[in-house]
Amino acid sequence: QVDLVESGGGLVQPGGSLRLSCAVSRSSRNFNVLGWYRQAPGKEREMVAVVSSAGHMNYTNSVKGRFIISRDNSKNTVDLQMNNLKPEDTAVYYCSLKVVTPGTWKVTSYWGQGTQVTVSS
Repeated sequence: QVDLVESGGGLVQPGGSLRLSCAVSRSSRNFNVLGWYRQAPGKEREMVAVVSSAGHMNYTNSVKGRFIISRDNSKNTVDLQMNNLKPEDTAVYYCSLKVVTPGTWKVTSYWGQGTQVTVSS
């Protein structure tokens, strides 16, 4: 069992900033990917930003240049710094961990409960 707990969500005005944090209950020495996903009302969940245990990062186009993902392996945390927030960023943000099992290369996914981010004036 792996628990992921998000924090840092809230209400912010357009152009403002928020920093989301996710604490993972245990670390893995296998290749893994930590990331942030979001789901807005009436839409499917989408990837926002991910960072692998090798340090590779990727962002969805709509947040490039505004959001920064980072991970601290010593503390088992992954953060998402969100700058210049827009109303369309409003969503529930979920933390995700995907672990690759050696041998079978099976991918196991774990999810947090989500934290609400609302961007409104």
